[in-house]
Amino acid sequence: MTLQEAIEARHSVRAYRLQPLAEDASQKIEEEIAEVNRRGNLHIQLIQDEPKAFQGSLAKYDKFRNVTSYLVMAGKRADDLDERIGYYGEHLVLLAQTLGLNTCWVGLSYSKVPGTYELGEDEKVVCYIAVGYGETQGVGHKIKTVEQVSNATDITPPWFRRGVEAALLAPTAVNQQKFFFHYVTKASQSAERSLEYIGISDNRHQVHAKKGFSMIGYAQIDLGIAKYHFEVGAGKVNFDWV
Repeated sequence: MTLQEAIEARHSVRAYRLQPLAEDASQKIEEEIAEVNRRGNLHIQLIQDEPKAFQGSLAKYDKFRNVTSYLVMAGKRADDLDERIGYYGEHLVLLAQTLGLNTCWVGLSYSKVPGTYELGEDEKVVCYIAVGYGETQGVGHKIKTVEQVSNATDITPPWFRRGVEAALLAPTAVNQQKFFFHYVTKASQSAERSLEYIGISDNRHQVHAKKGFSMIGYAQIDLGIAKYHFEVGAGKVNFDWV
């Protein structure tokens, strides 16, 4: 399964079979966690065979069942921490899908079990991601149109539309999809000089992604998730996030 196929197949799953992660699958996830922790300056941890985190009243209310493995999404406090958690966390979510696993991003429905994870100085837990073998493969939800979340037109490059289409399949809190992708057709003269100063060629494509206002929060995490999906959908195109 490719990452694009994983994007299309993956849905949030809250009910799991009582089955530990296969050894090869957990090993691959651990290896990738080490890599994304290095690249994203994060402290993500895989917890296995631990049922207490999803046995609270809120987890039961949200219909979580038999969650015994999960990712603790943590990192050093910073303004962009939530976005990095979303971006690199979704990388792990899609990897899990390619390994035959199911997942669910969890913002509130978990309990922090003492002794199950470690935090360094000035680090915090942002959220959890449930992972395991689902009772089902989940179901899709209604999504917005490309035009509602981007400035894609008949004259923007096809890869930009493909990226937006992939972003629309990204999981977001209560399916809010509070993001917008803007294809930058021409930088201003001052912006061009700034790009040249930092070594970015002015003939590269530029995309601006921003989060919208959300009453329930999590929009910055959602933006990171959507940006990862966009990159997968767009393919190997030379563009810069601006």
